[in-house]
Amino acid sequence: MQRFIFSALAALCFVTSPCAAADDSLRVLVWNVWRGGNEVDHGPEKILAVIRDAKPDVVLLQESYDINGDRPKLGAWVASELGWNQYQGDSTHLCVLTPLQMETTFFHHEWHGVGAQLHDAQGRTFLAWSIWFDYRHFGGYLLRDKPETTDEELLACEHTHSNRLKQATALLAHLRDAGQLNANVPLLVGGDFNCPSHLDWTHDTARVFPRRRALPLPVSIAVTDTGLQDTYRVLHPNPVHHPGITWSPMFRGPRVGVEGTPQAFERIDRLYLRNPDAPQDGWVLTPVASAVLPEVWEDDSVPVKQRTFPSDHCGVLIDLQWSEIASGTQRALAPAEKVSDAGVTGIPAVEPQLKGRVL
Repeated sequence: MQRFIFSALAALCFVTSPCAAADDSLRVLVWNVWRGGNEVDHGPEKILAVIRDAKPDVVLLQESYDINGDRPKLGAWVASELGWNQYQGDSTHLCVLTPLQMETTFFHHEWHGVGAQLHDAQGRTFLAWSIWFDYRHFGGYLLRDKPETTDEELLACEHTHSNRLKQATALLAHLRDAGQLNANVPLLVGGDFNCPSHLDWTHDTARVFPRRRALPLPVSIAVTDTGLQDTYRVLHPNPVHHPGITWSPMFRGPRVGVEGTPQAFERIDRLYLRNPDAPQDGWVLTPVASAVLPEVWEDDSVPVKQRTFPSDHCGVLIDLQWSEIASGTQRALAPAEKVSDAGVTGIPAVEPQLKGRVL
């Protein structure tokens, strides 16, 4: 049974195509692991298998809770199994997990943000934060259950009815005050935002997804206004071609007790990147490949407890490539410059995907 589970997970996770060279790449997994794996049979073991197969350099975990029984919090347990480093500190559920060396750790809020300064074998340094924002008053559900909802009511889900915008603003202020938004090394911020992005709710997606609208969703706008780039949208600028859905591979049918009410599928788990204007030693990061795990969703007739992929959130796996630029040169541009309602510019000639990394 264990062999079947791990083989099936490997089959779920990967497609093959060109990717960055291993010594110049940085692979990041953003993943809400759903209550420490406790909701699925052998959940922690299945989470560990996904991480092993994905071969990330950094995992930004959410819901790293205590594992049922006598084991520690999930992130600490996975780190012990892999011989990795981890930082959760006093956070309820956020964890930075990595085989790389941790130089410094950072704490913003027990629910909303923990971070670390990491460096790789070549001595390249970067900052990485795991974050989570309020799940209440999810706009996708409001629109699903009440299609006549006004634009104003939808936007109020972010800044009035929930604390998402307030929490995002507080995190960004913390990063600004700590000098990390203007650091001389790359900054990564990833996690469960519990809301869609303004880059996904456009005029074109409203034509394709019946419950979407073109709206200036404030949480993602607040993040990108700081210079942080949405790495998945850098790689896949067209949200019609690549919606990148992360909610939910586990619960796809009608709500319990509500006949015929479908799920509200959205890309709520994201990784953002900001490169420095004056990079330390000239090193910057560029997104080069992506995958949303699992590649193949299990049949939703499979009972939740028996699922092979153990979370209600998809994992977002992003490959970035290190490159060195000359001192005084403008920082490297990402493959896609801009996404707007008027159209897409800067589309890469080929939209890359991940391949499995050989350790």
